[in-house]
Amino acid sequence: MSGTADLLIEPAQLAAELDHVDPPTLLDVRWRLAGPPGRDDYVAGHLPGAVFVDLDTELCGRPGVAGRHPLPDPAALQAALRAAGMRAGHPVVVYDGGDGMSAARAWWTLRWAGHRAVRVLHGGFPAWAAAALPVSTTVPAPAPGDVTVTPGELPVLDAGEAARLAAADAGVLLDVRAAPRFRGETEPIDPVAGHVPGAVNLPAPEYVTDGRFPDAEALRRRFADAGVAEEEPVGAYCGSGVTAAQAVLALHLAGRPDAALYVGSWSNWVADPDRPVVTGGTPGH
Repeated sequence: MSGTADLLIEPAQLAAELDHVDPPTLLDVRWRLAGPPGRDDYVAGHLPGAVFVDLDTELCGRPGVAGRHPLPDPAALQAALRAAGMRAGHPVVVYDGGDGMSAARAWWTLRWAGHRAVRVLHGGFPAWAAAALPVSTTVPAPAPGDVTVTPGELPVLDAGEAARLAAADAGVLLDVRAAPRFRGETEPIDPVAGHVPGAVNLPAPEYVTDGRFPDAEALRRRFADAGVAEEEPVGAYCGSGVTAAQAVLALHLAGRPDAALYVGSWSNWVADPDRPVVTGGTPGH
């Protein structure tokens, strides 16, 4: 079972660790679906020693039929992580602009790539700033790292596996988009509205608030209410696999490190016009 201390770190604890002789590697992964790029925020101020890593171009592959945020090419990911100074087995902390989504996708990607020693700064950059901890505008030049990417260390669903999980009597596929998108009443990004047949809607605000998670027991209750039973398979998807990575992190916090991510998510599902689409329905099981 995953422990919270292995997954999240609070600002005060991170500040203490940064005072060590060999502090964790810091990755700033601030990102927006729309609006100014996260790099602008990084340049304006970041945690001392943090290196900016771009979610769209370095942590994900090129958008296409595999989805808007598909799996990265392992060699390209390894090169990006080494350029950021990541070392084999050395602790890493990732943070974002506070909603926890891009940090969770970065956490998931590093874990999928075989790097287990990675935590998310709980509350992201706003929590750090609110604690009146140091902020820097100096862009570091880290020594090249030696991390090796070994893909496949976290479970992944493709479209067929997601469909089978959603249709199974034992197991559940969570759709963590907002309820109107799940019901097909609106779709602001992808060309088709609706959801995977058999999926269960559990909008992200039901289990995370402003990038902060409740305790493990509260998470277990919320997932159980959505039909996630112990010992039965569970997976998650969203629009493009970013918010759903946060759901997988929440499931880890709830003691389900076996939770699978449908990385391509809805943007991959609707890339094939032969895949069925359902509209209507209500949140919950």
